[in-house]
Amino acid sequence: MIAGVISDTHGRISRQALEALKESDVIIHAGDIGSPEVVKSLEKIAPVYPVRGNTDIGFWARSLPMTQLVEIGGKSFFVLHNLVTLNIDPISTGIDVVIYGHTHVPSEERRGGVLYFNPGSAGPRRFRLPVCLGRINITDAELTVEWVDLE
Repeated sequence: MIAGVISDTHGRISRQALEALKESDVIIHAGDIGSPEVVKSLEKIAPVYPVRGNTDIGFWARSLPMTQLVEIGGKSFFVLHNLVTLNIDPISTGIDVVIYGHTHVPSEERRGGVLYFNPGSAGPRRFRLPVCLGRINITDAELTVEWVDLE
């Protein structure tokens, strides 16, 4: 099973991002979506699990949850926008993966058996940071990650 992971689109979803996500069984958007059209575009590919980011304001964003707990392929995913707001202990609550965005910096770290994954930013370039998204390949035995360069 493949989870496409995207964040910080800031109202823009590129053709390259949509192409990179087309093999996804599910898509997780870790916030700063920017417009409801981004989610609608992603929903044409696979079920979408979005969370609200700090720039997601206005009437359309009110229905977005701040966090989501999603089971995908037998693994438990906790999704939020800004990792510093994480207010649960993933290990004691049985979380396998914590997905976050906000920093625009792609990151993969494993702590105590929990994968912490930031797909980077798929929106407009910020500073010299890459424009990318991520994929998590889910099997019974392991979680493997990769980034897709969108430039």
